[in-house]
Amino acid sequence: MTSPPTLAIHGGAGTLRRRDMTAEREAAYHGGLGAALAAGWAVLAGTGSALDAVTEAVKALEDDPLFNAGRGSVFTSAGGHEMDAAIMDGRDKRAGAVAGICGPRHPILAARAVMETSPHVLLAGEGARQFCRDAGLEHVAADWFHTEARWQALQDELGRRSQGLADGGDDEARRHGTVGAVALDGRGNLAAATSTGGMTGKAAGRVGDSPIIGAGTWADNATCAVSATGHGEYFIRYAVAHEIASRLAWAGQCLDDACRQVVDDALQPVGGSGGLVAIDRRGAVCLRFNCAGMYRGFVQADGRLHTAIYREPFRLAVR
Repeated sequence: MTSPPTLAIHGGAGTLRRRDMTAEREAAYHGGLGAALAAGWAVLAGTGSALDAVTEAVKALEDDPLFNAGRGSVFTSAGGHEMDAAIMDGRDKRAGAVAGICGPRHPILAARAVMETSPHVLLAGEGARQFCRDAGLEHVAADWFHTEARWQALQDELGRRSQGLADGGDDEARRHGTVGAVALDGRGNLAAATSTGGMTGKAAGRVGDSPIIGAGTWADNATCAVSATGHGEYFIRYAVAHEIASRLAWAGQCLDDACRQVVDDALQPVGGSGGLVAIDRRGAVCLRFNCAGMYRGFVQADGRLHTAIYREPFRLAVR
């Protein structure tokens, strides 16, 4: 079976507010999205696997401090980092995930190692950290993950709390942020990968939807691949990624209708702010969000890289 290779990525829903977005910063975000698309597309264009494509795309986003994953991860309320990641192979629904880790440069590689070298799906905390050390994954010092912008965001959030104000205020970017990728390769295989630093000022030990298979991450060759971003507690409660796949499998819905009904009709009314990227088994793409913006992009068989941030036309990325 041959399929049109397709890749879609997100760098998190809950973008910077327009009034805070300078032209230089906007260009940097588009550049980061374009670089991640290019990294994943290089795999697909070379007849590589969807699994390798989502891995490379997410690795690129984890290395970019603009995005809340890997090097750009936000701080917990205790002033540390606890990162989550997951990956899923649509061929046989193998999956791997890690939660609450700090040390591996690329949390997505830790998740993939769990999938490929252990009998488990999800490892957390110290056990996950020891697994990463034993697996020989590249580790970096804690200051690799320290960025002044994220540190200041934590101080602002703690200041808000000391005044009795609601977490995050009206700034969606402080409440959530994640990176992810979904891909369909030329052999008809789907894959999904998601990685995050979590929520600014989150409680130590808090785990969101990103490493929860069926909530923030899902891939099944029979239906679709999904990577979500947003207020993770809601995405867990509504089993968002699996719900979309189920609507394709059992309700006969198209990808766009399924994503719209879950993101807009189910999540938004209860306060579930966020979005997702998805690809179905035929190569249809959906990039849906219910908040002010979502860093996102896609590339299809023509190889042109498209990126966007707010509710606006996509740009063609410069290669």
